[in-house]
Amino acid sequence: MKHAFTPLDHQFMAQAIRLAERGIYTTSPNPRVGCVIVKDGQMVGEGFHEKAGQGHAEVHALAMAGENAKGATAYVTLEPCSHFGRTPPCAQALIDAGVSKVIAAMVDPNPNVSGRGLAMLAQAGIETQSGLLEQDAKTLNVGFINRMTLGFPYVRCKLAASLDGKTAMANGESQWITSKAARQDVQKLRAQSCAIITGADSILIDNARMNVRWSELGDAQLHYREEAIRQPVRVVIDTKNRLTPELAFFSVESPILLIRTSIENSHQWPHFVEEVILPKALNSEYVDLTILLNTLAKKEYNEVLIESGMTLAGAFIEQNLVDELVLYQAPKLMGHDGKGLLNMPVVQTLSQAKSLNFSDITLVGDDLKITAKFT
Repeated sequence: MKHAFTPLDHQFMAQAIRLAERGIYTTSPNPRVGCVIVKDGQMVGEGFHEKAGQGHAEVHALAMAGENAKGATAYVTLEPCSHFGRTPPCAQALIDAGVSKVIAAMVDPNPNVSGRGLAMLAQAGIETQSGLLEQDAKTLNVGFINRMTLGFPYVRCKLAASLDGKTAMANGESQWITSKAARQDVQKLRAQSCAIITGADSILIDNARMNVRWSELGDAQLHYREEAIRQPVRVVIDTKNRLTPELAFFSVESPILLIRTSIENSHQWPHFVEEVILPKALNSEYVDLTILLNTLAKKEYNEVLIESGMTLAGAFIEQNLVDELVLYQAPKLMGHDGKGLLNMPVVQTLSQAKSLNFSDITLVGDDLKITAKFT
């Protein structure tokens, strides 16, 4: 239920959301959550959830508040949990600490637990409210919400092109179209993603590793230890079984899902490689991308980043499987013969064109970064 909130309520919830943002690279598969505890108009405790299996935001904030938690108000960006998982329920911790009021930005999107935490608090005589800065809290956890409500991760597609929409010269030359600053920004996109999807062509042509390089995370290095940054799972689609273990992609020891449609011509892969056999799409030689995304959701991947060539990226977009497009556009003109941005053969008329809404346009180095959501 939504209520009228005071300016101070907004101030402290905004502080909780800023705290939650500090878990952007580390909390998966858990949501990013922040908590601020306030007594007599003063902050007495704060915390955020850093990593699955470790203390939740409320636990850290209560530890800081100590006895001051009694009679205080807790501002939390997500409804406190009411069940035993890897850690005890936070709703019970707030009850035991004696807080008098809990304001949640949003209820838990998990249909199996939604509302139960607030109900548990209310039954203990604690005043509860929700809906304060709800959209900000939802934006912070779009992947978790998608997975809980739709059974799919939140899918971003990253593209880089010249001002005239080219991704490579006719001879294939493409390094580097965009600036160093843009490439560093992509590292942050990777770091916040649970998984990166690419195709065999991208690995073979660029000999890419597709990992997060801590040295290129820029200002994020000030807030995160290198060992705290978890590597996203690298998902590579290789339906023609062309990849081999000696490629640079397999030299980085972090989890890889090797997606195939058959087990033929398999190799002796490193221990961190898992071969996953998925069915082909109907009347196609390519893997069923809907089943792939559903498979990733079942593995508790909240946010997925597509970094691939024009064919695979185009296929995801054609099939309406992408939520958000992130395009880095360099101030270069590469001419008519350059390679295009997307291959979408099904789109033949303007009425079939994919429509988007711009959500952000900013400069990153010399390049434009355009973020747009599909309508």
